Amino acid sequence: MSTLKHLLITLWRTDARLTAVGLLMVGLLGAHAAGMVLDPRIITGAPAWLKPAKFSASIAIFTLTLAWVFTYLPEWVRLRRIVSWLTALTFLLEIAIIDLQAWRGTTSHFNVGTPLNGMLFQVMGLGIVVQTLSTIAVAVALFRQRFADRAFGWALRLGIVISLVGAMTGGVMLRPTSAQLDAARTGHRMTVAGAHTVGAPDGGPGLSGTGWSTEHGDVRVAHFIGLHALQVLPLLALVFVRRGWTEAGRVRVVWALSASYVALYGLLLWQALRGQSIANPDSLTIVAMASWAVLTACAIGLSRLRAHSSRLHAMVY
Repeated sequence: MSTLKHLLITLWRTDARLTAVGLLMVGLLGAHAAGMVLDPRIITGAPAWLKPAKFSASIAIFTLTLAWVFTYLPEWVRLRRIVSWLTALTFLLEIAIIDLQAWRGTTSHFNVGTPLNGMLFQVMGLGIVVQTLSTIAVAVALFRQRFADRAFGWALRLGIVISLVGAMTGGVMLRPTSAQLDAARTGHRMTVAGAHTVGAPDGGPGLSGTGWSTEHGDVRVAHFIGLHALQVLPLLALVFVRRGWTEAGRVRVVWALSASYVALYGLLLWQALRGQSIANPDSLTIVAMASWAVLTACAIGLSRLRAHSSRLHAMVY
């Protein structure tokens, strides 16, 4: 608890705005969880308040992570202030719209059934574009910032780049499906433009807690993995710091882990776009995933072997 308190104090001193939004989202997550218990309504096959709960959790993680990243950019005061305001306002607007639509008993994403629903969806889309551009600015700053620990610096840089790629996967979901386009060509008004699910309309059976389709492809799986590279890669870098790797060895393993992470993201996106559920992989996907695991283990092992050889060479000479 003392460590958590110290971390929150540090985040608050670095960026009170982002920290406040993150803590607010934690509170909203509790309210959304209560909504799932108290409100029996179902929207596209999932509890009405599941999407708000997932987004409040995601926003909390991102805003608190971004405040933490800012602790490594002490000289970029103006950039931090601009990005902080854009991020806070964008996410507050987004969660407000998602909550409003859940309260109204309808979907917030891909909903163009009425002028109001279409406008709200477009506002969210525009806000995310602005927020993504601001995150790109943070990525540029990280590449220009010097780090005492080069491995950790590369983990932050590569993590934010992969997260941006994961965020842009949302564009794949915005494309109208072939069924939606066929309906529009026959004169039917398009009420839904885009989908999470590949191979079927949204709303079928999904994994508990996530809603990811258990019968068809779901782009949200790769989207989720990509988005959280900014948290995973720096944490892995810290693990290798504690294990006593040399700096050169840790830099190599961070690059190896980053390449592995991108490969995993690509495999999951490939699986989803083939219309295949994460819960029911075919033999081709299983072989691809097994190959990914073996290659990742080999890359880390080779990095460690090179680091050990370099240490022995230094001791000899």
